[in-house]
Amino acid sequence: MGKEQSLPQTHCYRRLQGGSLSLHRGDTCNYLHYSRGEKGSQSLEYFVKREVLDELCLDETLTVNIQTVSFWNDSCRCSVPRLKHILLTWIPVLSWLPRYSIRENALGDLISGCSVGIMHLPQGMAYALLASLRPVYGLYTSLFPVLVYFIFGTSRHISIGTFAVISIMVGSVTERLAPDSNFIVNGTNGTETVDIDTRDAYRVQVACALTVLAGLFQILLGVVRFGFVVTYLSEPLIRGYTTGSACHVCVSQLKYLFGVSPSRFTGPLSLVYTVLEICSLLPQTQVPELVVSLVALAVLIVVKEINDCYRQKLPLPIPIELIVVIAATVITHFCDLPSKYNIDVVGEIPSGLKAPSAPDTTFFSSVIGDAFAVAIVGFAINISLGKTFGLKYGYKVDSNQELVAVGLSNTIGGFFHCYCVTSSLSRSLVQESTGGKTQVAGVISSIIVLITVLKIGPLFEDLPKAVLSTIVFVNLKGMFKQFMDVPLLWKTNKVDLLVWLVTFISTVVLNLDMGLAVAIAFSMLTFIFRTQLPRYSILGNLPGTELYLDTDTYKEVKEIPGIKIFRSSATIYYTNAEMFLDTLQEKSGIEIGKLLSAKKKRDAKQKRKQEKEKKKTKKEAKKQVRDPKLKNGTSVAFSMTETATDGLHKGQVNLAYQPDITMSDSDSDAGYDHITEFSGHGDEAKEQACDSGTHSIILDISTTSFVDTVTVKTLKNIFRDFGQVDLDICLAACVVEQLEAADFFSASIPKTRLFITVHDAVLYILKKRGKADFVLVGHHEYSSHF
Repeated sequence: MGKEQSLPQTHCYRRLQGGSLSLHRGDTCNYLHYSRGEKGSQSLEYFVKREVLDELCLDETLTVNIQTVSFWNDSCRCSVPRLKHILLTWIPVLSWLPRYSIRENALGDLISGCSVGIMHLPQGMAYALLASLRPVYGLYTSLFPVLVYFIFGTSRHISIGTFAVISIMVGSVTERLAPDSNFIVNGTNGTETVDIDTRDAYRVQVACALTVLAGLFQILLGVVRFGFVVTYLSEPLIRGYTTGSACHVCVSQLKYLFGVSPSRFTGPLSLVYTVLEICSLLPQTQVPELVVSLVALAVLIVVKEINDCYRQKLPLPIPIELIVVIAATVITHFCDLPSKYNIDVVGEIPSGLKAPSAPDTTFFSSVIGDAFAVAIVGFAINISLGKTFGLKYGYKVDSNQELVAVGLSNTIGGFFHCYCVTSSLSRSLVQESTGGKTQVAGVISSIIVLITVLKIGPLFEDLPKAVLSTIVFVNLKGMFKQFMDVPLLWKTNKVDLLVWLVTFISTVVLNLDMGLAVAIAFSMLTFIFRTQLPRYSILGNLPGTELYLDTDTYKEVKEIPGIKIFRSSATIYYTNAEMFLDTLQEKSGIEIGKLLSAKKKRDAKQKRKQEKEKKKTKKEAKKQVRDPKLKNGTSVAFSMTETATDGLHKGQVNLAYQPDITMSDSDSDAGYDHITEFSGHGDEAKEQACDSGTHSIILDISTTSFVDTVTVKTLKNIFRDFGQVDLDICLAACVVEQLEAADFFSASIPKTRLFITVHDAVLYILKKRGKADFVLVGHHEYSSHF
């Protein structure tokens, strides 16, 4: 170790011998020392010399930084720079589009936009079937919301549009409010048929109303800066929910693969009933549709695996989805498969765009719960994917602005016959991997979709629905791979595994809306239980350091004799305050209730003895009046009892008292018996209070981030009750400002009982106990100066 040289009283740095660096400031001196280990590795040590700091000393030494301008005054101040800042915050495109570099970004965005646009076409039409809408509405959804997000979004790489989970959530609402049974009409031959045109138009109205209301929820949450609410949806919850939703998506597409028409089931266990119904209809399978499905499925799987294996070598992924759609449409049209083999096709796709129209607000009351669920799930998927890309490429994704951007995409899209949108993992990965740098790629993809809607759309009227269902199946691969979370979570965090499993099972069994509610409730319960059942520990000192660690975890740490250092791993508040007090008594070995009860009994017994002595004194006084011969003896007895009574109040008795007059044996025995008995009570109280040798308790509440009224009351009770049995209580690393606001401090709880660190509190107690020179812990000595 380097030699410590004397330092001047001014602020200075000084290089010491042996590689030491010293900083001296006022009465505080820090030493940094570099040393070489046995194998030549360099280690760093530091030495600190300062006064023991309690809260009162800190208040006198430091100046509190008081904010002179309130938040609201600053927020409401009007100026040109602030107006510009607000404008750029709410409309992010104004901040990055003027600085757009055509040379660096244009080519990558062009290639990326074309690739994503090609993916939008088959996925938009396929996911529209999940929403129980005609495929053209999937194309609309791939057009308008993307343009809105281009203006208001903050992520550069995500692809907004249709997504399987959101589509199936929308489909559950449209089928619930517009089932086929509500649109049955009489056919020409007396048979009942479904009026498909009327049903589809009604379902579009339901979907648009749901979309607008979900968008309004998202905008409202974004405006009031509630973007943090999505943090309560943990990653295991989101992944479990999307995996369960993938099961619903998979089952919903089985009818197109087998060409059957199962009954529709709602409510809990609807997925199970649907699977059983499809199994019972398997003998009625349309073989031509099954063949088309299997061929398309095989081609899609093989080519997508090639894309994954050779993604580093391929300049662009093979657009196999679009190729399959075009090939299937051409084959179906020229082979006349619908009329020959009764293959179900997409049907009429109108060319051009529909005029915008306001949603039917009468549906709002029926879809308000579903709209909120769609809003939360859609935003959670969007922000998790956006933050992933933001972290990878080093830019900020504002969660509140993302809420507003997705909300406006849904709200404006609802007026243009779109349904709810969020980001798609598969399209976002393609947009990123093909060189997309900004949301200009989204605009280019929208142009491709627009051209398709205006000119090319009617060419896809003969596209088999079975082919679209296979596209949905293949894109579920990423979600089903999330089953690999189970063994990983089993090894890392079993509570998160429980959240994942409960979310998945509730989503599969109880349906999407109820499953989400159960998952959120269960996730919140795990959070509550974790804070209600924190880990409590007794800390000991690590020899040779000022560190205090859990004695149950580390063998090397030793408790300081007479001092119990108690710590909670969670914030102390009303749900766990009682447990905090109970565990403190258990860990410290001090049952405060029994000690206080014993003290009350002793006080009551002493009071009864005092009253008995007073009665005896009065009785002797009366005897003295009747018989003057007892005057001298009674006087002695009176003096003795009076002295004993004074001793009761003072807590001690003067044993040096020597009477000059001879007392009767009975009087003398009674008087000294009382003195001896009381002295024994004083020792007994002290021994019971310190049965375990504990004279002080330090509460390390550094993990407490806030205090409520229950916490303040609990801490006050601890100071009062433990103080009554002669135990010193100190607090370390606490939230002083909130305690001051709660009127915690008083004459009985001064600020001198609050310390900056646990070590400061330990040194204070040792000084108070007369052990300020050296503290012996194990085989090490600590020198403490006050």
